[in-house]
Amino acid sequence: MFLRTEVIVEKMLVGKSLTMSFVNNKTAALWGEFIPRRAEVVNAVSNDLYSAEVYVPGFFESFDPAKEFEKWALAEVSGFNSVPDGLETLVFPTGLYAVFLHKGPASEGARTYRYIFMDWLPASGYVLDNRPHFAIMGAKYKSDSEESEEEIWIPVL
Repeated sequence: MFLRTEVIVEKMLVGKSLTMSFVNNKTAALWGEFIPRRAEVVNAVSNDLYSAEVYVPGFFESFDPAKEFEKWALAEVSGFNSVPDGLETLVFPTGLYAVFLHKGPASEGARTYRYIFMDWLPASGYVLDNRPHFAIMGAKYKSDSEESEEEIWIPVL
């Protein structure tokens, strides 16, 4: 599952966000709002889609599945000079990420996240950083197919 660590340079993204929790998951509604508007994002740098989470500092220190966070559905763009009305902007700042590969249905993603946070991270020597977490859904992403693949990027120090 663990692929590598990688430093990203600042990324600019455009999309939609909703406040939710793990208990009150609104991911389907969020993507249902963004996908019909994706074609309006004229300066996308690729066909990849990004699913991101922005957590408040300390979110994982006393984990509560009902605690709210921001979830985003996004496309990376070359700049913010032509953001369609009703869409929002998010910046991923430069920083180090641990990159993981989730293979299989998106609905089984909890097993990959469980591995990352319960097994890999405590043994890695890294600590979480307070930057957006994200997944890249590229050409191999096929939602709930057993053949689906997506990269999960976790900010670390």
